[in-house]
Amino acid sequence: MKTLCVYCGSNAGSRPIYTERAMALGNRLARDGVALVYGGGNVGLMGVVADAVLEAGGEAIGVIPEQLVNWEVAHRGLSKLEIVGSMHERKQRMFDLADGFVALPGGFGTLDEMFEMLTWRQLGIGDKPCAFLDIDGFYSPLMGMLDRMVEERFLHADQRRDLWHGDDLDAMLAWMRAYEPAQASKWMDEKRRGALR
Repeated sequence: MKTLCVYCGSNAGSRPIYTERAMALGNRLARDGVALVYGGGNVGLMGVVADAVLEAGGEAIGVIPEQLVNWEVAHRGLSKLEIVGSMHERKQRMFDLADGFVALPGGFGTLDEMFEMLTWRQLGIGDKPCAFLDIDGFYSPLMGMLDRMVEERFLHADQRRDLWHGDDLDAMLAWMRAYEPAQASKWMDEKRRGALR
């Protein structure tokens, strides 16, 4: 794993531990020689992760839509900053650059980006590992919702298990390095699906 994409908040959140863990992740990536790929901002947890990588001597690659550059949130001290035309281009470029994806706490954008990668993987567009690095149970309710999707047969259990969730950075990185994608079909009820046409 040479590059890791980190999705996280453009706000820092309400508690210092979010910043502390974002810094720890950035420091670890730099120490392990893993380049950061992220949304290119200088604000919130995004800026914290990037600054931690850079301060520890690592490489930080930002990908940001032109609109956000114009709002003056682009990080100007990165190893590399790519400016793209749209959010769609940003997602595709980050996918191309990254060997895996990690979500720290964040809002709509963080979930949008991570769930798009999970959907692409489910559809066979990608086969890269996805993980939620949790902080004080921030993502526990979301994991409960995923379990509900499995119970109600909207999500295959193997695909639910194909997503890492936890708070142990060492365990997460080890899982990502050893990752082998699930082979489950997206379709749960082949016969029934055919009968409904």
